[in-house]
Amino acid sequence: MWATTRTAVTDEVLDTAALISWPITRLNGCYVMPSQKIELCRIYPEKEIKLVSAELIWIEPDKKSLQFATSLAIETGDMAGLSEIDLGILAVSIYLKKTLVTDDYRLQNLAEKAGVDWMTVTTDGITELWKWELKCMACKKIYPQPGKPNPKKSDWGECDDCGSELKLKKKK
Repeated sequence: MWATTRTAVTDEVLDTAALISWPITRLNGCYVMPSQKIELCRIYPEKEIKLVSAELIWIEPDKKSLQFATSLAIETGDMAGLSEIDLGILAVSIYLKKTLVTDDYRLQNLAEKAGVDWMTVTTDGITELWKWELKCMACKKIYPQPGKPNPKKSDWGECDDCGSELKLKKKK
């Protein structure tokens, strides 16, 4: 009689770091978003065969979880440092109530705040929760958090008052 292999069922939603680092067998049964495949294949085309070979579960976040993740990211100040994919995998993790696997400290911060379990791929992870503010580096004016992820990720523009660069800083 032939032995059959069974896909492991996991309770994990994967950030792109796991897709890059983990072997195919470790990816089997994990949840990911289709946009992660597009991003990963654009940056690392050689990884496409790995993604196709792995028995991943492709899913999009539901609207309610995405709204919750968005409001949480605005509240903590993490929104300005997130990508659309970051926000999406957080929402999927919230929706499915599954562990979020990420080395991204902002996502760990948000998962902790949302009451979602998280684990790291290769880093130690966060040790405390942080809040962030968008601040002018010259005149110190505080700006409201954006309502959606910034496609430029680390370019938050210039101060309306003095024209200096805006930075995301840990709230004291």
